[in-house]
Amino acid sequence: MSLDFNYDFDTYMQFFKDKWLILVIALVVLLIVVRIVKTVVKWLIVVAIIAGVVFYSGYSLDQLKELGSELGTKVADSVKQEAIEAMAGEAQDATFTTNSDGSFTVKTKNLELIGNPGENEVKVNFRGTPLGKWKIDAAIQTLIDQAKKNV
Repeated sequence: MSLDFNYDFDTYMQFFKDKWLILVIALVVLLIVVRIVKTVVKWLIVVAIIAGVVFYSGYSLDQLKELGSELGTKVADSVKQEAIEAMAGEAQDATFTTNSDGSFTVKTKNLELIGNPGENEVKVNFRGTPLGKWKIDAAIQTLIDQAKKNV
């Protein structure tokens, strides 16, 4: 989904002329927040301000929800891609452990896979963050096999 930018240039110019004071205030607040606040809260405030300006400019709540969903999907895909790259790069240092309940754990510097022999899914944690259950594909199987060889 992408936002509909079918407005012509005159429409945007009129919006800027009508709402210039609100836009300047939002910009000043953004600059102050970015310079002063040093935590993750800073980015939440920045997103809230930008969302407020976009919402104020006439986008509907449904369009914003769709955009947020799209961004969430892109972030999740990006993290998944990073995890897959970590599998390839960290396989030589992977450790394989058989747990007391029969399950196994494969660990690298950034990645942890937990699964049961014979199942086609493993739980994936990347940098301590759970990414859910993934089907065992070629990259995951290669990591498991390499971890077994490293023992």
